[in-house]
Amino acid sequence: MDFKEIMADCPVIAAVKDMDELEQCLKADIKVVFILFGTVCSIPRIVERVKETGRYAMVHLDLITGLSAKEASVDFIREYTKADGIISTKQPIIARAAELGFCTVQRFFVIDSMALSNVTRRHDSCHPDFIEILPGVMPKIIRRICRETQTPIIAGGLIADKEDIMAALGAGACAISTTNPSVWFM
Repeated sequence: MDFKEIMADCPVIAAVKDMDELEQCLKADIKVVFILFGTVCSIPRIVERVKETGRYAMVHLDLITGLSAKEASVDFIREYTKADGIISTKQPIIARAAELGFCTVQRFFVIDSMALSNVTRRHDSCHPDFIEILPGVMPKIIRRICRETQTPIIAGGLIADKEDIMAALGAGACAISTTNPSVWFM
């Protein structure tokens, strides 16, 4: 089953910031884990923990201590982990991850109209598999980005309850990502 099929089956993605959260999300009926922590030394072990439970492991490369914002970091993840995909805000990272066959999620923080216009422009230059929009509680903006990019959208950040999930999905997002453990168990 590929990432799109997995998200269609289970549109809630656990985004974890430490080992305790990782262990907690592995008790939920979650199929995809966004790994938002780790070091160059610990990331292989963290990814392995996710993979041994049959889940899809996505590494947010920008947040791994000891890895630079260079394409060689993607090569490291390919060589030393069994990660399924890469998340990043950086175009060169997304481009290299795509070259290596990773599923790619380009994360955008939509904080104002300039940031919103950057989504389409930056998306057009590197074509990630998915776009993650933060904060994810902006249905009108999600609809607009869906229309303008034709790329599946993941809504992340500030998703706190079922109403937020339904609003994001109703606006066109294919999934939501959240660090909120109560949402993982909905």
